[in-house]
Amino acid sequence: MTNILSITSLSNITRSEGDPKVIHSGPSSRGVPDSLAKALGWFSLGLGLTELLAPRRITQALGMEGKEALVRVYGAREIGSGILSLSVDKNLGLWSRVAGDGLDIATVLTALRSDNPKRDNVGIALALLVGITAIDLIDARSSTARHSRKVGRQRSYQDRSGFPRGVQASRGAARDFKTPPDLRHAPPLAAVSQHTSAA
Repeated sequence: MTNILSITSLSNITRSEGDPKVIHSGPSSRGVPDSLAKALGWFSLGLGLTELLAPRRITQALGMEGKEALVRVYGAREIGSGILSLSVDKNLGLWSRVAGDGLDIATVLTALRSDNPKRDNVGIALALLVGITAIDLIDARSSTARHSRKVGRQRSYQDRSGFPRGVQASRGAARDFKTPPDLRHAPPLAAVSQHTSAA
């Protein structure tokens, strides 16, 4: 409720005197998939920076020493996915995250060897990756369904009106309009256009 009031107050500050006031703002057009996409985008940026700046810590934790260059490449990919997920084209970013998750799982699976002393860490990492993949997949599907427009489907605007207070409340409103003094004695528009064309 506080957010709605503050948005309404801010929108009224930017209006000139005499402009209609905003009584209340409507519901946000951003849905749960959009909010989740934003959160996943920031998560991608954070993870990508970690992979770029500290790849050795990741490889040591998983017993994958020598794969630091690959981790950096994955970090750059995560940053790209994060930027896309935060952009207008969030669907592409979300689906690139899903594809990247599959690649991450395949790579980490190679460390699930019996001779790997960090095998337990690999198992935890795989569980986390599967969980994140499920979230990414659900959000990518939801966001695609929300923002895709089926061919041939027309949007209906029957419930919309150009009268914010309703038609009945707007009847007779023009009667209260006062002509500014400098326009009261102005010549008709037709006479002005004829004079201009004659010149």
